[in-house]
Amino acid sequence: MYPIELTGPMAAELNNIGFESLTTPDAVEAVLGQEGTTLMVVNSVCGCAAANARPGVKFSLSGEKRPDKLVTVFAGVDKGAVDKTREFLLPYPPSSPSIALFKDGRLVHFLERHHIEGRTADIISANLQMAYERFC
Repeated sequence: MYPIELTGPMAAELNNIGFESLTTPDAVEAVLGQEGTTLMVVNSVCGCAAANARPGVKFSLSGEKRPDKLVTVFAGVDKGAVDKTREFLLPYPPSSPSIALFKDGRLVHFLERHHIEGRTADIISANLQMAYERFC
């Protein structure tokens, strides 16, 4: 488990733009099973989360279409919530950071770590905006 002194500012990057941090399995289940669209970010302490994933997500929300709900869990911090999230992401293997779009409780778009590493925030944003256009 990472100390909150380390992860707090990283979590705040998403919380400050409207993401709700989910810290329990029950909270994850309640949100990801809802109707509508939900963007889930599995946050991470790694460099690609800081340089690419979080900025890419932030940029993606500037368009006309966006998900109804924005939520996040933090790998290495919210173990139970992350484990429950990963059940919803099957058959994909565990990946952090990662970004998932759900529609009516069903996974419809997913960026795994290998889709984030080496991509710019602008590329990640454009990818997500295409998914929002299609599903939101």
